Amino acid sequence: MLARIKSQVVIGIDAYYVDVEVDIAGGLPNFSIVGLPDTTVKESRDRVKSAIKNSGFNFPSKRVVVNLAPADIKKDGPSFDLPIALAVLVASGNLGQEEVFGKSFCGELSLDGEIRPVRGVLAMAAALSKNGTKELIVPFENASEAAAVKDIKVYPVKTLLQLYQFLKGKAQIKEADSLAVIVSIDFNNDLDFSDVKGQAYAKRGLEIAAAGGHNVAMIGPPGSGKTMLARRLPTILPPMELEEILDTTKVYSVAGLMGGSQALFARRPFRAPHHTISYAGLVGGGANPRPGEISLAHNGVLFLDELPEFRRDVLEALRQPLEEGTIAITRAEGTCLYPSRFIFVAAMNPCVCGFLTDPKRECTCTPQQVQRYLGKISGPLIDRIDIHLQVPSLKYEEISHKGFQAEPSKNIRERVVFARQVQKARYKNSALCNANLSSKQIEQFCQLDNQAISLLKTAVFNMGLTARAYHKILKVARTIADLAGEGQIKVEHVSEAIQYRTLDRMEMAQR
Repeated sequence: MLARIKSQVVIGIDAYYVDVEVDIAGGLPNFSIVGLPDTTVKESRDRVKSAIKNSGFNFPSKRVVVNLAPADIKKDGPSFDLPIALAVLVASGNLGQEEVFGKSFCGELSLDGEIRPVRGVLAMAAALSKNGTKELIVPFENASEAAAVKDIKVYPVKTLLQLYQFLKGKAQIKEADSLAVIVSIDFNNDLDFSDVKGQAYAKRGLEIAAAGGHNVAMIGPPGSGKTMLARRLPTILPPMELEEILDTTKVYSVAGLMGGSQALFARRPFRAPHHTISYAGLVGGGANPRPGEISLAHNGVLFLDELPEFRRDVLEALRQPLEEGTIAITRAEGTCLYPSRFIFVAAMNPCVCGFLTDPKRECTCTPQQVQRYLGKISGPLIDRIDIHLQVPSLKYEEISHKGFQAEPSKNIRERVVFARQVQKARYKNSALCNANLSSKQIEQFCQLDNQAISLLKTAVFNMGLTARAYHKILKVARTIADLAGEGQIKVEHVSEAIQYRTLDRMEMAQR
């Protein structure tokens, strides 16, 4: 007898239908799976057989063939355990085909018939809402994640036997409640900009970066507070909107990083990988591609401390996602596309010893060592960083001053949210922010007065700026004007934006 069950496979952060077909025929007992399964799917034969027997059913002593269609898409992961087991039960006459019609199933089986959670359930639920199937049966731990999609019915199950009784109408399973997707986020955590003493210039630069979605590089001696500032950047970013929450949750669900009780990943991510990270660890990859750090930072912040210490090939891999907001991972079986729209924050010393710009301590590096150290970061990567900030070492008075209370993150975030709202209105309710403007949009929305044009022309000539750096200055100036509530970009906005090109000036000094 032939049986067919609906399931899904996740490729990238999107899910696609898979028909799980089972045919039971005469012949010597055998259990085979075809349809381009990976090792994990092939191993489901033993899990399915034991789960069916330990749930009180007889596994057919015949030739059992499982086909996962379409056969040209690679199937990976244990999520096909449950649909394969159900298809066997339908083909053996324990269930009717009409009892599983219109439903999609996913879940890993333990040997005793318990249903365990799997990755990518949110992507599966989102795909179902677009393709007609309106019922999704998921492991109990994945229920809150899948219920974030409103257009489908989600039924959480704990065991194969419970699911069998539900399909036969002998037991009731409560539909998972559609959760309130607009999640209130508690910003009163342990990190706040009020903790950072001094560094008003760096704080201003990070406020501009948050308001326009700009990438930042901080240059300064050891102990000046670069890491402390970077870790507090997410506290001044605006709350994520619904679309951003769902996109970020998809990435974390596919990566298997969602907690059992966590429905949505509603806080902006902050990822800070160590400088020993591999190429695949940063951009994603593997035999069965998984998201890397740049995708886990989607809609949040990616922080690379000690930037020149990262491998050259790892840093150069950032160039495409910084420009396009996506990363494509290509394998022989196909291409996975992961989102990677984040604020890139880099921290570095100005030289090998770290004290080139420190007025208190003498630099021991030779000019050749400084040039070699800065040369580890390529010009094209520097061009893609909008704001370069000098972070000097603090004076004793700034460190020991107890009476002065620095501005808290809450106040800065209010100004950032205002600037983002200005951009949203300008770009017609798009999620686009100033940092992502195209060349045509720059010409349309970044008009300068005559004084600003003259100043920018002088800066390009004297600093040897590239066309990309020229556009970066215009984008940053547009954000500075938005924070000031100005519709026209003025000379003071351009002047401040030019000041945030420290690495360009350092490169000129080394020539």
